[in-house]
Amino acid sequence: MICVSRFLRMNQGGLALHIRRCLSSQTDGEGRIARILKEKFPLASSLKVVDISGGCGAMYEVHIESNEFKGKRIIQQHQLVNQALKDEIAGMHGLRIFTDVPQP
Repeated sequence: MICVSRFLRMNQGGLALHIRRCLSSQTDGEGRIARILKEKFPLASSLKVVDISGGCGAMYEVHIESNEFKGKRIIQQHQLVNQALKDEIAGMHGLRIFTDVPQP
């Protein structure tokens, strides 16, 4: 439903890009960031990377759930993610990070 509401607000020039984005499974940037995080957090039980910049790769949202965060404060969890993505972050406008520890 999100795609439909955004679709209705777009001009014709952005329409093809938006349709392609809704139908594709992952942008190159999302895939690259997901691969890095999977390598750095092999115990992650859940990982989601979303390009929230409309597909240009300027801003991402990361949701990661891993036992590697157990016993760490939120700031420490986010620091681990920032460290893992330090090279990628250099070319970004922003990054939203959501971390959690899996529930038993």
